[in-house]
Amino acid sequence: MVDQTSKKPHAILVSYPLQGHVIPSVHLAIKLASQALLHVFSAHVDEVVGQIVKSDDSVRCLIADTFFVWPSKIAKKFGLLYVSFWTEPALVFSLYYHMDLLRINGHFGCQDCREDIIDYIPGVKAMEPKDMTSYLQEAETTSVCHQIIFNAFKDTRSADFVVCNSVQELEVETLSALQAKMPYYAIGPLFPSSFTKSFVATSLWSESDCTQWLDEKPRGSVLYVSFGSYAHVTKKDLAQIANGLSLSKVSFVWVLRADIVSSDDAHPLPDGFEEEVGINLSDRKFVTKEEVSSNINSLFSGKLGDELRTKIKEVKKTLENALSPGGSSEKNMAQFIKDLKNKISEKMDQPNKSICNDS
Repeated sequence: MVDQTSKKPHAILVSYPLQGHVIPSVHLAIKLASQALLHVFSAHVDEVVGQIVKSDDSVRCLIADTFFVWPSKIAKKFGLLYVSFWTEPALVFSLYYHMDLLRINGHFGCQDCREDIIDYIPGVKAMEPKDMTSYLQEAETTSVCHQIIFNAFKDTRSADFVVCNSVQELEVETLSALQAKMPYYAIGPLFPSSFTKSFVATSLWSESDCTQWLDEKPRGSVLYVSFGSYAHVTKKDLAQIANGLSLSKVSFVWVLRADIVSSDDAHPLPDGFEEEVGINLSDRKFVTKEEVSSNINSLFSGKLGDELRTKIKEVKKTLENALSPGGSSEKNMAQFIKDLKNKISEKMDQPNKSICNDS
């Protein structure tokens, strides 16, 4: 009989089906695969996890995106450890994790929320409410998205570990505060080695190659715009953004989803506007083309543009250092794997408990 304790532990990894979650999930899987861990992606979680556990007795761990609402329940059902994978900055995790404090202090979940500074979230520097994520700024909290967030972060409190696509040096205080509450590891940025093109397909949509066009432009002269894979805007705001881009006279690449306004509107852009890309181009609720144009031009010229370019170079260097041999993220990844294996060993040493394999 094979000694089960000598077999390398395997893990099941489930990614949230949004582009910004899929990319880091794929590269986390690649990193963990190099450590002899198995990764399976599936949407029919309960049934598939049961089948995998039944067919492979070396499966010991479930790694799932934090935004899922079911991982702790599935992990418990099949006797697995649960690792929550957060694909965003630790700051955003902390805000969601401390929604109870935001409610108590009247900054969230009420019709007349306070607009003064938020200075009571552990590890988070004082911030204005307008700088929180959009879901935390909305008075109406009964939406499907809000219910997902509420239940996901309730579930995450049962995680054995949390791994985060961030860098220790960029969020020192926030990460330290979270690490005082739970086993929390900053292992980002989860990019291909040396920041080169991935050899594994990660895009949910067909891709366009504009390399030749970019090569013809002066260095640092092209604006990249994207609204991500979920956000929506009104047709009026989209037209103002489009006209503002045109008015700015800046070369740009615009990644624009077909459903950015509505799934029923296949041609949301103004007549005659050639589409091709998203950043927050307005600070107000109502967007104007003049404001969009002005904000774009401030990025490409003057003191603000110079300051941002300098800051970007500093951040890039920090990211490179974190991923280098002996860097913080490499150390944190190694520590996470060590701690995970140790906890698996501890769990294996405990008296056997029955595991339900029924769907």
